[in-house]
Amino acid sequence: MQSALALYQEAMGYTYAAALRAAATVNVADHLADGPRTAAELAAATGTDADGLRRVLRLLAARDVVQEHEGRFALTDKGAALRSDSPVPARAGILMFTDTMFWTMSHRVTDAMGAHRPAFDEIFGRSLNDYFDNDAEIEALYYEGMETVSAAEHLILARTGLFPDTGTVADVGGGRGGFLLTVLREHPGLQGILLDRAEVVARHRLDEPDVAGRWKVVAGDFLGEAPHADVHVLKRILHNWDDERSVRILTNCRRAMPAHGRVLVVDAVVPEGNDPHQSKEMDFMMLAARTGQERTAAELEPLFTAAGLRLERVVATRSAMSVAVGVPA
Repeated sequence: MQSALALYQEAMGYTYAAALRAAATVNVADHLADGPRTAAELAAATGTDADGLRRVLRLLAARDVVQEHEGRFALTDKGAALRSDSPVPARAGILMFTDTMFWTMSHRVTDAMGAHRPAFDEIFGRSLNDYFDNDAEIEALYYEGMETVSAAEHLILARTGLFPDTGTVADVGGGRGGFLLTVLREHPGLQGILLDRAEVVARHRLDEPDVAGRWKVVAGDFLGEAPHADVHVLKRILHNWDDERSVRILTNCRRAMPAHGRVLVVDAVVPEGNDPHQSKEMDFMMLAARTGQERTAAELEPLFTAAGLRLERVVATRSAMSVAVGVPA
């Protein structure tokens, strides 16, 4: 009986994510910036029904995203990033993680556990690229979501002590350069290279006065080659790829680094044991998405070896991300 009751509670866990999405969709947190408000006041400000909004907020209060006192709701420290003026606004990331695409793939994860893992186009009737190409709003949401999720980690990762005082760091597949910008600001003796597809680097964010003259952008494909640098960063890259292509990416970095070089693989490295860790939820999402996986240190090591690298150490951080440090073998 106790087992059944506990499992029923777990099975309803999706309701919290759905409530979080609902609150983010109507920007309810922005209307709590000046202090607590009633459900009726918030409903008038967001164009929603007062009773429905109250019930959504009541569920979020049970998770300490908001708190309720005498019929008035206030944003907690945990929920602060729901505000659009937060230093790290989480709204786009929440909407991305709870998008129909992810819901659908997660619902069909049983298929991914079978001998045949249906590809994206078998589920949605078109490839991922076509899925984005045919819906500019979803494509924009996805890329904005990934940027905001990554932004919460930038400063933590830039301060790991793994970057040298001088030299060149290449952010391989670094998107619009948000992380590289943080690294250059934290390490004024470094030069930077941003590598990504032409249409991505065309919208880079590196053109800031405090890093002027210390960076360049390179349009390219990391499956083809990597730019020469002292440090190569692969942030949230390898988890998207199977072992074969992960080795190819690492090999390209190895070929482009000097004897004293290193590669920093930033991914949600899965720790040993069964304690809760966000890497396990992320790995479930990767399984559902039919692409890559989050790996343990033991699973990363042979990939490094095959690429002519030695996995020197794995450095955990205060985020879900860890840094696997590879040096020439």
